[in-house]
Amino acid sequence: MGERELIGLLGLLVLFGLIALRLPVALAMVAVGIGGNYALSIVAPFLRFEPYLAQFKTLTWSVVSSYTLSVVPLFVLMGYLAAHAGLSRDLFQGLNALVGRLRGGVAMAAVLACAGFGAVCGSSLATASTMGRVALPELKRLRYDDGLATGSLAAGGTLGILIPPSVALVIYAIVVEASVVEMFQAAVLPGVLAVALFVAVIAVRLWWDPGLAPPAPAFRSVPDAAARRAALRRLVPVLVIFGAIILGLGLGLFTPTPAAAVGVFAVLTYGVALKALTGDGLGRREIGHAMRDTAVTAGMIYFILFGAEVLKGFFARSGLPAALADWAAAGSTVGAADPWTILLLCLLALILLGCFMDSLSMILVVVPFLFPVLVALNGGDYVPAAQAAYGMTSEDLKIWFGVLALIVVELGLITPPVGLNVFIIRAVSPGVPMGTIFRGVLPFFGIELGRVALILVLPWLALWLPRLV
Repeated sequence: MGERELIGLLGLLVLFGLIALRLPVALAMVAVGIGGNYALSIVAPFLRFEPYLAQFKTLTWSVVSSYTLSVVPLFVLMGYLAAHAGLSRDLFQGLNALVGRLRGGVAMAAVLACAGFGAVCGSSLATASTMGRVALPELKRLRYDDGLATGSLAAGGTLGILIPPSVALVIYAIVVEASVVEMFQAAVLPGVLAVALFVAVIAVRLWWDPGLAPPAPAFRSVPDAAARRAALRRLVPVLVIFGAIILGLGLGLFTPTPAAAVGVFAVLTYGVALKALTGDGLGRREIGHAMRDTAVTAGMIYFILFGAEVLKGFFARSGLPAALADWAAAGSTVGAADPWTILLLCLLALILLGCFMDSLSMILVVVPFLFPVLVALNGGDYVPAAQAAYGMTSEDLKIWFGVLALIVVELGLITPPVGLNVFIIRAVSPGVPMGTIFRGVLPFFGIELGRVALILVLPWLALWLPRLV
């Protein structure tokens, strides 16, 4: 490894050090990118520093003016409009009306609502916080076990990243140059599988220990038939809105940006109509708050994307990604680097990093290093599937690894002893000890590892729908 590659490696270590010290990720990336390029210009004078700085005149505009990225603020706005319209409450109450009479049904409804709201919101932390405030009072009123209630919500917050529409899927697709629509299609089966497995975990835990939830006949979380019908009616527009978006994308009726625009318009119409009919929806104040929150969040995301571009320029000039890919290819040729072992180590690293980094930052910082290595281990960009180490082409590898990576990134949010989602749930349920929440999360953590293993063994779970469509 030459001097340039060593500077690149040192820059990567400094980056993780700055993030560990809680410096904002975007600032850390910009600082390492500029500082690293200056160091490269000293070691390798032909890599002049001034031309690198000159790109800043157009770099910001090229990031924010990308048509592909225009979907991001639209999906963010849709999420905030949905939150201010009370969609999280409507989802929970409607699903509770459907399954709340089952033993553990309210916890199941909370998980299902987390999946639905997380798909709209796109943020695991926001989903855990919002659904914690909506569902925990009902779970506590019915005397659910603290570990089951808080564990279900902490784990349920991780579900939204894979269920379309998802901002994280869009960012990943841009990073690896994959089709956004294909990534959405690939995420459907694994996402549905996750929801089913989480509901199954609750059912099995209650079968093993019935005392974790009240007996089904002993309560009526939605007290009468009229109230249940009202809750179900509030659920129908929500399902129609997001069903139309997902089906429209899956059937090719529109691309992601128009789909996001349709979603914003539909949620806005629903919220305003709800306000006019019941006084509980989107008024001028709520719309103003949603616009402000969207501006703040979208600005943060674009700043992170800008920092990623600055950092990418530094790493490209250092030659570190290419050196890692060459090392992987050489190691695979001589049998020193087993492709499946390297893949498992990559997934383990993502789980550990997910304990203290948000999903977007990890996708932008880590994936550009890992994916070229996996492509090299697979045999290169144009190797036929029959000759590839992972048994698939590089295009399929993009999709398959993307699904795996996003699952394990979010898995880090419930990994002891850090688990950011656990801290969020602890904040909205201060009377529950941290150890109780972690114990409640562990069964979901175990089933998530099983889901990762299943997708590793059966790649068609991620690849079947994109190939079919």
